[in-house]
Amino acid sequence: KTAAGEIPALEARLPANPRVVDVAAVGRYGGELRLLMGRAKDVRLMVVYGYSRLVGYDENYKIVPDILEAVDVQEDRIFTMRLRSGHRWSDGEPFTTEDFRFYWEDLVNNEQITPMGIPQKLQVNGEMPEVEIIDELTVRYSWSAPNPFFLPSLAGTMPLSIYAPAHYLKQFHESYVDKTVLDTLVEDSGQHSWAAVLNQKNRSYKNTNPDLPSLQPWIAETRPPAQRFVFTRNPFYHRVDSEGNQLPYIDKVIMNIADGKLIPAKAGAGETDLQARHLGFSDYTFLRQNEERSGYKVYLWETTKGSHIALLPNLNVTDEGFRKLTQDVRFRRALSMAIDRSELNQVLFYGLAVEGNNTVHEMSPLYDERYRIRWTQFDIAHANELLDEIGLTERDNKGIRLLPDGRPLTIIVETAGEDTQQVDALELIHDSWLEVGIKLFTKPLQREVFRNRIYSGETVMSVWGGIENGLPTPQTSPAQIAPTRQDQLQWPRWGQHFETKGAVGDAPTIPEVQELLRLNSEWLVAVNVEARATIWRKMLDIFSDEMFTIGLVAAIKQPVVVNKLLRNVPEHGVYNWEPGAHFGIYSPDIFWFEQ
Repeated sequence: KTAAGEIPALEARLPANPRVVDVAAVGRYGGELRLLMGRAKDVRLMVVYGYSRLVGYDENYKIVPDILEAVDVQEDRIFTMRLRSGHRWSDGEPFTTEDFRFYWEDLVNNEQITPMGIPQKLQVNGEMPEVEIIDELTVRYSWSAPNPFFLPSLAGTMPLSIYAPAHYLKQFHESYVDKTVLDTLVEDSGQHSWAAVLNQKNRSYKNTNPDLPSLQPWIAETRPPAQRFVFTRNPFYHRVDSEGNQLPYIDKVIMNIADGKLIPAKAGAGETDLQARHLGFSDYTFLRQNEERSGYKVYLWETTKGSHIALLPNLNVTDEGFRKLTQDVRFRRALSMAIDRSELNQVLFYGLAVEGNNTVHEMSPLYDERYRIRWTQFDIAHANELLDEIGLTERDNKGIRLLPDGRPLTIIVETAGEDTQQVDALELIHDSWLEVGIKLFTKPLQREVFRNRIYSGETVMSVWGGIENGLPTPQTSPAQIAPTRQDQLQWPRWGQHFETKGAVGDAPTIPEVQELLRLNSEWLVAVNVEARATIWRKMLDIFSDEMFTIGLVAAIKQPVVVNKLLRNVPEHGVYNWEPGAHFGIYSPDIFWFEQ
């Protein structure tokens, strides 16, 4: 294409100072990387795997400049960001601070575009940032108080975006286009307003608009709906290898959509070149058996979630009878001690998992074994004592305890229906809970229905993974163990209340939960690492003692299927969502095919 004049020569496509990436082996160009995904919505994972960010985590979980040439941080509150001279969007147009100005002035501060207002991660105690466009390549964000969330949010798996392709989006904005032209656009699109048209076009994370310029290594070609999505090399990508070769090496990424339950079989048949999603440890033996025949290797990567599987009692369930129980720490502790984690580990994970609570991974400097083992010993007698102490002493003729209103104590545990290990674990828990007079039913749902039922308070208990970031340092926000987000399934309405500054949801009523929120706020203004570490430990102590979530097992190995011709994929890695972006932290733009 370069020779044919369709795209400029290399020197015109790269920034003046591209980011240089160290590679185990310098690659060669070409090839198509096949991925399998369970739903069309998963096209967004190309932004995850591509992991092109203003700043990003390196393999040691240190935040370093990526799209940015440099970032200067003063007092954790003034962030001066320098762009790379000559960097271009995927359509060849310059990437400059005009894209930051447009985002700030014309998108996020326009009520029609952003009716919910400035994202919370851009606020400090309700204070908006001061945004200064210094020159064409320099932009500064500053607050009067520290904002420790800013850089981690920019580096996130689902990144906070503070720029947008102004040259493309202006054609849909009322400030730049004649009203009659906009009216025609709105009518042709079927949307209700120009703002709705613009928002539909500006879905960089969702990856649904192939016309939207991008800074990712591969750019979308396919317009949904589809079952096969194609992503092609970004000719203006800003990274090079140690010899100056522009990345990515691989020409195309092909994402094929399949039933998630069939993906292990398809992976075993060699229908993917790089696969971990929808694969579990229980698939490992089958995948190993098919390595030679199907031309791939299976690696086992570490996982660092607080718990691979966790039970999440909904402390905000609307059923008053069950809410009194889920909010009673004795009930949560009894449920935990009526689980035989050793049996779960042996039956499902060959004894290779770490049994215990939902807490930080042992690789974290904040780890303490007490947090892992507290209230997790299998002790039917103690569990029964606690349930009796609560007053659940009446039973029906089958031995099931009765609620004060006479209903049998039957707990329906809802699942997203995507993980057979969760269902298998629940079957084992069913038997041990019967010994304390509790009946367990499993109810699989589609993920959207699953979440909406929890948010609305219909769900009594759900099963999901534990805390996402099991590798925090004292400088990492502890917000994940305080009610700060609606999608924390154990207390969605309390999290929503915090997230919306009290506009929606409810304020927590349990003193220990209130203390978690107080400590989380205290962490924000802590003056040094030692103070932040102390706060973290206090929060971890409360979180584990109160059993707000009931962790089962952790440190499960993640099978990763890799085409035997695919190079630069680490044999030993950590498969983590946040931080890590699954494969993203290992820069798939440096992966290449030997033939």
